Amino acid sequence: MNKPIASDTEQVNRVFAHRIIIFGLLIFLGLIGLLLRYGYLQVYAHDKYTTQADNNRIKLISAPPSRGYIYDRNGIILADNQPVFTAMLSPDEVENPERTLNLLAPIFELTDKDITDILARLSKSKNDPVTIKIDLTDAQLAQFSERKPFFRGVSIQSKLTRSYPYDELFAHVIGYVGRINDKESKRIDKARYAGTDLIGKIGIEDFYENILLGQPGYQSVETDAHGNIIRQLDTKPPVAGNDITLSLDYGLQTVAQQQLDGRRGAIVAIDPRNGDVLAFVSNPSYDPNPFISGISFKDYGDLREDLDQPLYNRALQGTYPPGSTIKPFEGLGGIHYGLRNWDTTIYDPGYFSLPGDSHRFRDWKRGGHGTVNLKKSIIESVDTYYYKLAYEMGIQRLHDWMARFGFGEKTGIDLPNEKSGIMPSPKWKKDTYDKGWLPGETISVSIGQGYFLATPLQIANATAMTANKGYHITPHLLKSSDGAAAVNVITKPDGKIDYNGKPSDWLRMHDAMESVVKDGTGRGIYTPRYRIAGKTGTAQVKSIAQGKRYDKSAIDKRHWDHAWFNGFAPVEDPQIALAVLVENGGGGSAVAAPIGRALFDYWVLQRKNDPILPPSADELKVIKRQKAFEKIMRDTLRDKEEALAEQAAAQAVAQAETTIATE
Repeated sequence: MNKPIASDTEQVNRVFAHRIIIFGLLIFLGLIGLLLRYGYLQVYAHDKYTTQADNNRIKLISAPPSRGYIYDRNGIILADNQPVFTAMLSPDEVENPERTLNLLAPIFELTDKDITDILARLSKSKNDPVTIKIDLTDAQLAQFSERKPFFRGVSIQSKLTRSYPYDELFAHVIGYVGRINDKESKRIDKARYAGTDLIGKIGIEDFYENILLGQPGYQSVETDAHGNIIRQLDTKPPVAGNDITLSLDYGLQTVAQQQLDGRRGAIVAIDPRNGDVLAFVSNPSYDPNPFISGISFKDYGDLREDLDQPLYNRALQGTYPPGSTIKPFEGLGGIHYGLRNWDTTIYDPGYFSLPGDSHRFRDWKRGGHGTVNLKKSIIESVDTYYYKLAYEMGIQRLHDWMARFGFGEKTGIDLPNEKSGIMPSPKWKKDTYDKGWLPGETISVSIGQGYFLATPLQIANATAMTANKGYHITPHLLKSSDGAAAVNVITKPDGKIDYNGKPSDWLRMHDAMESVVKDGTGRGIYTPRYRIAGKTGTAQVKSIAQGKRYDKSAIDKRHWDHAWFNGFAPVEDPQIALAVLVENGGGGSAVAAPIGRALFDYWVLQRKNDPILPPSADELKVIKRQKAFEKIMRDTLRDKEEALAEQAAAQAVAQAETTIATE
């Protein structure tokens, strides 16, 4: 018998009511949970999530300072700041930086190494924006603008970057800035470099980095969900770096570079009254501008592999046998030790032999100079006079005396990586070679050969101390700066060389060096318009066997003698002292001395009334375009020559293979 329908309905209603109660209870519990969670978020964790929310919409953007400008002594700007467009990537807004960079590579011309470097910097950035590319071209900006919606977290910013308007003219002294590398990143104060990727690498840019850098500021901005800036909330402006003025003279630097054009060498000019460096040239040079944004592997490889070594700072780091340039300093040492006076004479038969030794140390003049006193030894550069003097003096005393002129140690110039050269001594040889000193080595050192090595800067500085009658000076490039108060730059003589002779000996040496230009080895540069004191030098590069003569035509050009000239002017009131080196130039009299004369002429006769001034901005553009065109032509010619060489080699191999097959 079936149950009544009413009983089924009541059962269904009870089940339904139970379900409603259960669901109602669950909804109530859910509402309670939501209320509790809402209370937790709004009350207990309010500060935490407010901060996170602000971080999502408020950003702190570093504002890098403008780097201090660098000027020459006349106010001509040597290191400028130019606004450029820079691509930046914010790692907190990019899900896959590597994929993003690979997509950007064809737009910004990024190499695989560029991408690797950027990823390495991103891993250490702590969500700070990282530079992708500096100095974007108009074409790159246009391509990126078309695709910008697809690159969230990548932005274009206008920044100031370094610019060197005169390219290679001051490269070896100003140096350049470049991207901060891993080694530098570990030692720098990261707070001071917030917002900038650049740091002084070499030269003045490196030495005075703390003065030129400045202090960064910041901007607090509100952004939308896509990282676009909505409004600026707060700002702290950066403090620009301090400008510095150098002692260099644009006109004299230009003359020096023009005189060395096409030749390897160096020129350093110093004011003997205070140590101001007036010109500082190493040739060949290079354009420092590509190093700022990152020079290409190809261009850097070309510079490094260039046989003439344009990256090598010959004036500061080049160490060469100084040849006869040292004879004025050495001659004063003979008086200091009481071994000579101005009237002491020796007889020069054209050679010198050590007692008990048949080996002849030859004078440059076959047959000798006859009777020679100190003045004549300077005028005619008599080697034999200095052979005998050094033998009597001994290497230790010769070392101690020459060290007073700064040989064998750094001058202390305000540039990094200066070389000290070598002023040899028995101790030096023992420490270096673990061998004893030989008497014949003293003879070689006496004429600036053998182990004796000096930089052009050292020769110029020793000449300046001779010009100012024995006062010691420290050469320096910094002339002035508001932020350089704490820099210990000595701008006047800091003592006098310990000398046992008469004060008038310095003037008599001036007279002897003036006679070099009037009647001696430097007479080719004599002028009646003002008085020049000088000394020529020819430093042997390739040794010559006993009894043989130097035959320039039979020697490879890179083994020719180095040509030297050092001197000062005007003699009665020295205002400029200099050293000129022409690598493998041949003779100092014929090659280096005329270069010195050109610099003296500009400084003494032309500078005040007709100074050399830099080209205008439009002229500079024309010059830069011409240089760029010449580089393209050189690269094209080189590539064509390499292709022809490869083709010829392939043909030779094919011919050889054909010959072998036939046989």
